[in-house]
Amino acid sequence: MARAFSEIAFTPGVRAFQTRMGSRENYARLDHVDYRGDTLGPTEAEFIAARDGFYQASVGENGWPYVQFRGGPAGFLRVLDQRTIGYADFRGNVQYISAGNIETDGRVALILMDYAQRRRLKIWGRARLVDAADDAPLIARLEDGNYRARSERAVVISVEAFDWNCPQHITPRFTETEIGQRTQVLHAEIARLQQALARDAKPTR
Repeated sequence: MARAFSEIAFTPGVRAFQTRMGSRENYARLDHVDYRGDTLGPTEAEFIAARDGFYQASVGENGWPYVQFRGGPAGFLRVLDQRTIGYADFRGNVQYISAGNIETDGRVALILMDYAQRRRLKIWGRARLVDAADDAPLIARLEDGNYRARSERAVVISVEAFDWNCPQHITPRFTETEIGQRTQVLHAEIARLQQALARDAKPTR
């Protein structure tokens, strides 16, 4: 954990609750560590590039949080630089709740999951919407020509903090691709055995 995470997540109310539960002393040191944890490194960039979806929380004008799953081809959330990430905002059910929230209050929180390896990356940032007419090169940089979806705009997020969570309580889950990779050897062995059985079953003269 790092200082930027502590400054955002550990509000006075959170600190009071930690004190009441006896864990405040464990986290108090984060107020003084030199490592801020607001600049993405190679480990974070590699993890982000491998994801095909993430959960995004935005804040409504009424104070209610709104959490939405954003999905696309692996790597559609791009690291633009060490302090900036962005993605093409694909057309969906046209409710525009996240877009409307971001336009009025840019604070967002993202959770990126790797269920197979039980890894989780949390990112806090300030998002802004960029229309294609205002920055066509940016939209082109974020789009994936092989993915059939209409991009209505870009969402660009300035990273304020990030934190890696422990794997505790993450149930391993596997995508179709991950299952295919893990069973490829088994399928090859099954095919070999079937061929052997077919040869042995041929009638002899």
